[in-house]
Amino acid sequence: MRVPLPWLREYCDPPLDVEEIEERLTMTGTKVEAIHRVGAPRPENFVVGRVLSAEKHPDADRLKVCTVDLGEERPATIVCGAPNVDAGQTVAVARPGAVMPDGTKLKQAKLRGVVSEGMILAASELELEPAGEKSAGIMVLDEMTGGRAPVKWAAGTPLAEVLPVSTEVVELEITPNRPDCLGVYGVARELHAATGAALGPAPWAEDPGSPGELSAARVRVECPDLCPRFTARVFEDVTIGPSPLWLKARLTAAGQRPINNVVDITNYAMLLTGQPLHAFDLDRVAGGELVVRRAREGERVETLDGQTRTLDAEMVVIDDANGPTSIAGVMGGARSEVEASTTRVLLEVATWSGPNIHRTSWGLGLRSEASGRFEKGLQPEQTMHAQAVASALMIELCGARLVPGTIDIGGEGPPPQTLALRERRVESILGVPVAVERQAEILRALDFGAAPAEEGLEVTVPALRRGDVTREIDLIEEVARIDGLEGLPATLPARRGAAGRLSHSQRVRRAAEDAMSGRGLREVVGWSFAEPGLLDRLRLPEGHPLRAVVTVENPLSEDQEMMRPTLLGSLLDAARHNVSRGAAEVAIFESGTVYRARAEGTAGETPADEHHALGALLCGGLGPRSWRGERGEADFFAAKALLDGLLSRLRIEWQAVAAAPERWPFLHPGRCAEVSARGVDGEPVALGLLGEVHPLVSGEWDLPRTAVFAVDVGKLAAVAPQVARFEPFGAFPELRQDIAVVLPEAVPAAEAIAAVREAGGTMLGGAEIFDVYTGEQVGEGRRSLAIALAFRSLEGTLTDEDVAPARERIVAALAGLGGELRG
Repeated sequence: MRVPLPWLREYCDPPLDVEEIEERLTMTGTKVEAIHRVGAPRPENFVVGRVLSAEKHPDADRLKVCTVDLGEERPATIVCGAPNVDAGQTVAVARPGAVMPDGTKLKQAKLRGVVSEGMILAASELELEPAGEKSAGIMVLDEMTGGRAPVKWAAGTPLAEVLPVSTEVVELEITPNRPDCLGVYGVARELHAATGAALGPAPWAEDPGSPGELSAARVRVECPDLCPRFTARVFEDVTIGPSPLWLKARLTAAGQRPINNVVDITNYAMLLTGQPLHAFDLDRVAGGELVVRRAREGERVETLDGQTRTLDAEMVVIDDANGPTSIAGVMGGARSEVEASTTRVLLEVATWSGPNIHRTSWGLGLRSEASGRFEKGLQPEQTMHAQAVASALMIELCGARLVPGTIDIGGEGPPPQTLALRERRVESILGVPVAVERQAEILRALDFGAAPAEEGLEVTVPALRRGDVTREIDLIEEVARIDGLEGLPATLPARRGAAGRLSHSQRVRRAAEDAMSGRGLREVVGWSFAEPGLLDRLRLPEGHPLRAVVTVENPLSEDQEMMRPTLLGSLLDAARHNVSRGAAEVAIFESGTVYRARAEGTAGETPADEHHALGALLCGGLGPRSWRGERGEADFFAAKALLDGLLSRLRIEWQAVAAAPERWPFLHPGRCAEVSARGVDGEPVALGLLGEVHPLVSGEWDLPRTAVFAVDVGKLAAVAPQVARFEPFGAFPELRQDIAVVLPEAVPAAEAIAAVREAGGTMLGGAEIFDVYTGEQVGEGRRSLAIALAFRSLEGTLTDEDVAPARERIVAALAGLGGELRG
C-alpha cells in the first residue's frame, strides 16, 4: 500500500524525516518496503505566477509569448504552447534551474527566436496526474479550488505552498492480520503509537449523514452469513466532473487513477479508512431496489473492466430487477456505473465474508483493491467510517444533497472483548519488566481500552482489532513491538536442559557447508517442492525408494505437487540456469531438507521421513583456461576429491564402493559409487552417493558432463567424532617405500588401500596410490597399482629391518585379495 507522506502527516506529524519514519514503522511491525518520490526531486525554483499578457508568437501559430509576474522587479517572458493560457490567470511556473520529475534541469531557452525564461506547467509535468492522463492545457490555479473557497496566491509564492510539487510516498507491506492498517488513518495511529506524536481526530468523527429510514431506495440481503453489514446512502443533485487537483494528486501518489469526482471520492475514502465503497447511478438501478444474494450457477455479469464473468453458486452478487449489477466485494458492474449524466447516486458500503471474497477473486482470476481488502477480514464498524468521509466529500466536491436517512442492515459487530493482561506474564514472556503504566500507554495509543486490574490491566479490544487480538499473548505482542523489540535482551528459554551452544549435528552441518564454500563452491537454495515429472526425468523405475514421495494436498501450482525426495533436481535446475546464460563452469552445492514417505507401519509422528542432506554438482571445466594446456573436466574423480576434502574436514574415514546401475539409475553405470563409513558399532553406515550424471539425464537439463555427490548430514554427524584427538608429530623422519601390486580389476582400489592400512598397523603412517597400469605386462583383466608407503615412529629413526614385518603383513593382505608384487 502506498501512503503519501503529506497525507499521513495530516493526522500524525512527528518531527522525523522520512527515513526515520521508515525505521520506526518497520521496527514496530509495519514494514516499509520502499520510499518513492512523486513529482520534482526538489521544490526549489517552482513558484506561483500571474499571466499579465499572452500574445501570439510571431513565428509560430501554436505558441504564445506570455509576460508573467513572478514577484520580481521585472516580469518574465515565457513561451507557452498550451491552448488555454490567457491573461489574468494564476499559474504554476518552473523557473530556470528547476529540476523536473524526469531529472531534466530546466534552462533558459530560445523558442523560434524568442527567449523563454521558464515553463508554465501542466499537471502531468509535475506528476500530479498519472502517465497517459494529460489534461488539455496548463494548470490554472484559480480554477482548482474544487468547491472550496477561492484562494488568491501572490505571484512569487513558492509553489510547494499551493501544490504537492515533491511528494514522498512510503510503500508499506501490510500483513494479512492487520487490515486496520489498510487505511491512511490506521497507519497514522501506528505512527502515533511508535513515536508518541499527537494523533489527529478521526476523519469520520463528524458525519453529515443521519440514521433512520431511507425511502429513496430499498435493499434486501438474502445471505447475511456472507454480508454481515450493508449500508447505503442516497445523494441527489449530483454534478459529475473532474476532481480538484489536490484530490487527483493525492490519488495519483497513492497509485490510483483519477476518473471523476464521485469515483475518486470512493477511492479517497477507501484509502483513508481502509473500507471499500461503491457508487451506483440510482436512476439506472432497475426497480429502485438492490438485492444481495448468492449467484446462480452459470450466471453472467459484465464488470466495470468491460469483461463478462461467469459465476457459480458460491459467489455473491448485488442485483436489481434486471439481474446482477455487480460482483459483491470484487468489482462493480457496467450497467449501473456512474457516468457524466448521473444526478442521483446510491453510495454502498458493506462488509463481506473474507474467505468467500478470496474464493470468488481466485476463481474468477479477478483481483481488485476492494477484494484485496475484504479478503483480509474488515469489521462491520468500518462501513460507517467510510460513509461519513465520503458523504462529506460528496457534499463539498459534487454539490450533492444528502437525502436524510441511512440504510443499515446487519448493524455493528459483536460487543468488544475484554482480556486480562498480567504484569508478571508480560515479564516472563519478554524477559524484561515493562511498567503497567507503560503497557497502558501503549495500548491506549493503539485505541485499546486499558483499566487497572489486580494483576495488571483489564484491556478492551477495539472493533478494528477484533479479528487479530483474541488472547493475552496478542496483547503482549502489542506491548513488545511498540516498546521496542530491538531493546529486548538475548536470553535463553526458561526450560530444563537449555544450552547456549550448537549441537553436534549443527556443528557438523556448518563445518560441511564451510568446507564447500572454502573450496570455491557457491551455495544455492532450491524449492522444497518439486514437480512429479522429476522422477521420470531422473529415470527412476516404479518401486524405486526415491519414488516414495510426499504429495502436497493443496499445491500452489502443478510444478509444486510433491516434496523433493532428493537435492539432485534443484541442483540440476540451478546448473541449467547458469549454463544457459553462458557459465563455462559450474560448481555449486546445496544444504537442505529432503522428504520421503514413510512405509506403512513405520513409527513416526508425521507421514514424511525428513532428513537434512548436502549435495554438490560440478560441470564444465575445472579452473580457468591457461596457456599451460587443457584444463581438467568435471568428472567422477573431481567429485570424489571434493567429497574427500569434505569428509576429511569432518575427520571421517570413508570409502566408495561401486554401485549397481539399478541402485542409482540417474548416474552413469560404471562411474557411480555408494559412499559409506564405519559406525560407532563397527558396522558400515551408508552416507550417500557419488558419481557422474547419466548422459540421458544431463541431456534432459541440457548440461555437459556433470558429476555430483549427495550425503545425509544426519548420518555424517552420527559417524563424525565429537572430540578431535591430538596426535603428536614425530620428531624422526619417515621411512618411505614403494610397492607395485598386480590385482584383479574387480578389486576396488579403495579395498586394496583399506587392506594395506589395516595390515600396516600403527607403524604405517600413510598409504597412497600414485600410479595405475593396465596392459600386456600384467595380463588381461588385471591392473597394477603403485602404492607409496610411509612408516613412522615416535621413538627413533626407522630402518628397513624395522618395517620388514609390517611390509610382509601388507604383502600377505594384498595376496588375500588375489594380488602379487611386480618385479
